[in-house]
Amino acid sequence: MQSRAYGYMGLALYEAVIGGMPDYRSVANQLHGIGALPVANNGIPYQWPLVANAAMAEVIRGLWGDRTNRAAENVAALDALEAQFAAQYGAGLPPGIVRLSSDFGHEVGAAVFATSKDDGGDAGYLTNFPASYVPPQGAGFWVPTAAGQVAMQPFWGTTIQTLALGSAADCDPGSPPAYSEQPGSAFYNERRVDYEVSKTLTTEQTTIARFWADGGGTFGGPGHALAIVSEVLQQQHADLAQAAEAYARAGIANADALTSIWWVKFHYNLIRPVTYIQRVVDPTWTPLLPTPPFPEYVSAHSAQSTAVMATLEALFGTNVAFVDHAHDADGFAPRWFNRILAAAQEAGISRVYAGIYLPSGNVNGQALGSCVAEKVDALNWQR
Repeated sequence: MQSRAYGYMGLALYEAVIGGMPDYRSVANQLHGIGALPVANNGIPYQWPLVANAAMAEVIRGLWGDRTNRAAENVAALDALEAQFAAQYGAGLPPGIVRLSSDFGHEVGAAVFATSKDDGGDAGYLTNFPASYVPPQGAGFWVPTAAGQVAMQPFWGTTIQTLALGSAADCDPGSPPAYSEQPGSAFYNERRVDYEVSKTLTTEQTTIARFWADGGGTFGGPGHALAIVSEVLQQQHADLAQAAEAYARAGIANADALTSIWWVKFHYNLIRPVTYIQRVVDPTWTPLLPTPPFPEYVSAHSAQSTAVMATLEALFGTNVAFVDHAHDADGFAPRWFNRILAAAQEAGISRVYAGIYLPSGNVNGQALGSCVAEKVDALNWQR
């Protein structure tokens, strides 16, 4: 999953420039499965933007370079971007400093990629929809919601090494409401409310659902959260040290949140709203947006976005307003938020409006995300 890559990208950036951040400390030895990483030579006057550029290019080449049918094109574009930034930040510097800075960045990026290869997810992109998975049978359990649908990454939560969390189960928010088809039961009522909401969506609610859809062909929910990190950093005029810490915290939170979410999803294996509503309430009902191929509980958008936004608020505070331009190119108007975490709250409720998650999945997803953020923020980042 892309969230895993974001975790290692943020870590590579942070660990590469930590030698130029005297108030900060390495977190590599505080994370599971990372181990020792290269350390800057105190006697070398590195150009830290060059170090950062090289580290990011190197780790991204490893994580993304050969993972699609456009590998050569991707690597060529990445090489060109690295060269562009190297020319920009190396202009006027002695060639030796440029070389030493780039070499060290490449060394850190390569080391982070190397340590990522034994976390259980290195070849995960080859098994997104494993035919070996057999969903549990019985009332209330998830079933495919479209013809030929196969569960996406059903083993992710049990096979991937977490970074800040001790295990994927550390932030389990507890079980969903008990399954029932009885009118008046908590389970029935929640789905009935979801059904009624779907039939009276306002224009604004529909816009929110579509703005946060982040489906196939886009940067996805984890990518949207990282785009917000970039937007906030730009709007706050953050320096390299602040940016490195923010991307590291957000990336690790992103990675661990998705691993924890997938553990919860396939541990409880809860039926999707469309399956239940068509079976019990209205056989003709369809949600506003297509239902993804995995169980309902908990909402991935709610948990993942909360984890990232909470780590960002830990750095910049709770009174930072910002504008989200993530979907300007897709024809959506920018969305304004009075605080960072408000974006996560809107991302969560958007899935309820879309008809593919329920209030309990949203609320308990936010609890999971908050738990992950607390684990990440509890690392010793500063001296």
